[in-house]
Amino acid sequence: MTYKLKIRKMVNAKEWLEIGQKFHGHKCPAMPNGLRVAEAAMNKLGVERTGDSFLHAIVELGENHCATCFADGVQVITGCTFGKGNIERSHKGKWGLTLIDKRTNRAVRVYPKAEAMMQTKKTTFFKDYREKGIPPTQVPDEVVQPLVDKVMNAPAEMIMTISEVFKYNWNEPKHTFNSTVCEHCGEMVVEEYTELINGKKVCKDCI
Repeated sequence: MTYKLKIRKMVNAKEWLEIGQKFHGHKCPAMPNGLRVAEAAMNKLGVERTGDSFLHAIVELGENHCATCFADGVQVITGCTFGKGNIERSHKGKWGLTLIDKRTNRAVRVYPKAEAMMQTKKTTFFKDYREKGIPPTQVPDEVVQPLVDKVMNAPAEMIMTISEVFKYNWNEPKHTFNSTVCEHCGEMVVEEYTELINGKKVCKDCI
């Protein structure tokens, strides 16, 4: 009996740029940075995009700071999405990505080089537009496109650091299909999010 060896195609961030920009809603260097970092993590692990949840992404972003657009690039190319629940923020205010293959308990951490990111922050895109409160959709294309091109075309070793693959003991959280109807407002609610008040199941809004 002969077996066909499956040759895994390398992930290419450039194939996801247009989709990423449509999903994200504007051009900027951070979303492509997410594409490139996730591309490197996926290729290091030898995994493909997930339509289910066998991959889990941990992004080290916080809230309300620059370049959180990074997460959209990660979501688009990995298939790890907030809807599927297989991406999370660690709220460190950094731009690292840990990508976990839950099937093998293997992971890799990739992060953009500080030097490359600081150079971007000194550009007209940031200094004359974003830091002055101008929305990214109103930044001229001739200002932002060179930054997108730079991120997408730079050799990986110039813009990011890729760890070796390491062991990650993943503990799958319990998922629930339990739902009920709040006996006060009549809205559907996950049962674990209700409280029993005077013998009635009530959602948090009605407590």
